[in-house]
Amino acid sequence: MKNNDPRHLPRGAVARRLALLVSCLSVLAPLSADAQLARKPSFYDAQKRDEALASPVRPAGGASSLPALASRADFDALARTYDAGTPMALPHVLFVIDRRAKPAPRVYYLDTPRWQLHVRFVRDTGLAPHAGKREIDRNYLVPDRRFLFGTLSWQQNVAGFGYEFWEGDRLTAPLLREADRAVKASFFAPVKFKTNATLHERVACEAGVDFVTQEALIREQPYLPMNLGTASGRVRIVEDEGAVNALLPEDIAVLRQVPIALPPVAGVLTERPSTALSHVNLLAKGWGIPNAYVRDAAEALRAHAGQWVALKVAASGYQVRPLTPEEIAALPTRAARTAAMGRGSAAPGGAAAVRPDLREARLLPLASLRARHSAQCGVKAANLGALQAARIPSTSVPDGFCIPFAHYDRFMRAHGLAERIARMQQAPGFAADPLVRQRALEALRAEIVQWPVDPATAAAWRAAWQSQLGGGGVFVRSSSNSEDLPGFSGAGLYTTVPNVKSGDALELAVKKVWASVFNAEAWEARGAAGFGAESVLMGVFVQTAIDATSAGVMITRDPFDAGHPHVTYISAKRGIGIRVVEGRRVAEQLMYSSWSKAIQVLSRSAEDSALQLDKDGGVKEVPLEAGRGVLTDELVVRLANVGAAVKRGFGGVDQDIEWATVGERIVLLQARPYVERRR
Repeated sequence: MKNNDPRHLPRGAVARRLALLVSCLSVLAPLSADAQLARKPSFYDAQKRDEALASPVRPAGGASSLPALASRADFDALARTYDAGTPMALPHVLFVIDRRAKPAPRVYYLDTPRWQLHVRFVRDTGLAPHAGKREIDRNYLVPDRRFLFGTLSWQQNVAGFGYEFWEGDRLTAPLLREADRAVKASFFAPVKFKTNATLHERVACEAGVDFVTQEALIREQPYLPMNLGTASGRVRIVEDEGAVNALLPEDIAVLRQVPIALPPVAGVLTERPSTALSHVNLLAKGWGIPNAYVRDAAEALRAHAGQWVALKVAASGYQVRPLTPEEIAALPTRAARTAAMGRGSAAPGGAAAVRPDLREARLLPLASLRARHSAQCGVKAANLGALQAARIPSTSVPDGFCIPFAHYDRFMRAHGLAERIARMQQAPGFAADPLVRQRALEALRAEIVQWPVDPATAAAWRAAWQSQLGGGGVFVRSSSNSEDLPGFSGAGLYTTVPNVKSGDALELAVKKVWASVFNAEAWEARGAAGFGAESVLMGVFVQTAIDATSAGVMITRDPFDAGHPHVTYISAKRGIGIRVVEGRRVAEQLMYSSWSKAIQVLSRSAEDSALQLDKDGGVKEVPLEAGRGVLTDELVVRLANVGAAVKRGFGGVDQDIEWATVGERIVLLQARPYVERRR
């Protein structure tokens, strides 16, 4: 049984903690779920628990430790390896530095398979036989400590050795310099300090110690599992984004680029890493399909192109094997897979749209909205009202008003939408061919934006825009009854029109949002989720535009391991946040643990430009200094605290939160249940 104390154990398997974070990079495992039940767990309590869970120490031949590792053979003799023979393989040796040893600090490289915890070693070998809570805690939190507990590992992605400390270790520059001298003097090969937190990076710079960041190692990772699972399907290599909409539900898509949206498929492998909150990954999670980044995936699977295969995405790697003729014969036919999507009919066990209340035709201001108004305005708008009413300190929600479902229903009935949809669905090829569906839906959207709006209705929209929002720039956003649901996110499916600045543009923008009910990706995703076309209605939320300094999304738990509720995942970019979830370029990604108080950087933003509001309407692209960090540590902690408050406000359900900053102010733009669905 593997032990899970966060200060002593390697993180070999990505799924045990965090696909982007672990990836053979961080060799300090997280606190296991049972230790998180206590409101304020102590280091010592976690160690006592883990000692009880750990396998008993068995007598072993040879030394229990070595004072130096003079060769690779010495390292291998003491090493423990998780996930041997896989891309996640992590050979590692625990070490203890006794700072009080005379005449100089002494290094102990532990027989790591035998000594599963640093604390067990110092107790059982007599170095600290009666070490209790206070003594153990001091070795992580204070400069005046006796021991330094660390891990030295072979990082195969960069073909080098690194040593590191627990992410929550309150290292100082003098302590790090001391550790660096001791490790380098007792180890046979070049070795670098590996940082596991932003604090460690600052300390390394202050100490003048050569180091490699966790983020730099992640960039070299050839494999990142995003959503674990298995699937059977036909391998389709998609060379460019234009071919994405031709994918079929039985396809295992190998994507050279990360698209903004994706029709339902059986599985996804991408050649470019993306974030946990990219639209493609959220769709994969919602559909319960395997999804992973595989460097050079197209080349690796070229021999399987067009073949029916079984795909397995696991923490330790992915596997592809050809299906037997018998297995292929047993698969559902294409017609069976696509008929439900083409019809848009509800499937057994499918997600349930919010039942609309069409009696309410008033424009509802944000201040009046609460969760119960999801029946009139959709969950997105209703949740924004609840967020504003919660009055979370140091946050705000931009003002706005809801155009309820009744306006959409009245408009579509007046123009015979139901009959138009019926004719479209009966057209030859619509049910079976995604390209036929795509063209038909595009034509329908073009018709909808040309249909006239009742003059009195359009005048009411303009009046509310002028009187309540001062006639300034607004974002016109979707708020349908088929998004932001517990079992269906709907992320990226519908249209947002940014920075609308005139009455005529407002009317057109509302129609564009209404028409986005028939976006091809929305139609396909709803079909896969079991929503009937006739059950979908679109509310619209008209919201004051803000020119964000930075923006992003966060999840109020570890998105890769539900057993870590003390973790907040944050994805961020500079400027307006439209691009954060597109997945075209990797955003800045960070993890904050309220238990260890550590901030870990998974990636820095790759953007060299940002979106800002244009004075003439819409948005414009402005150049940026590439490589600069987006968020300060102080802002990360503030965001995590806001996320925790939002979660409490929604009954303790984990949230996927859209946020922005304007200067130092945090602005909340959306909150929805975080979707986690497994096959």
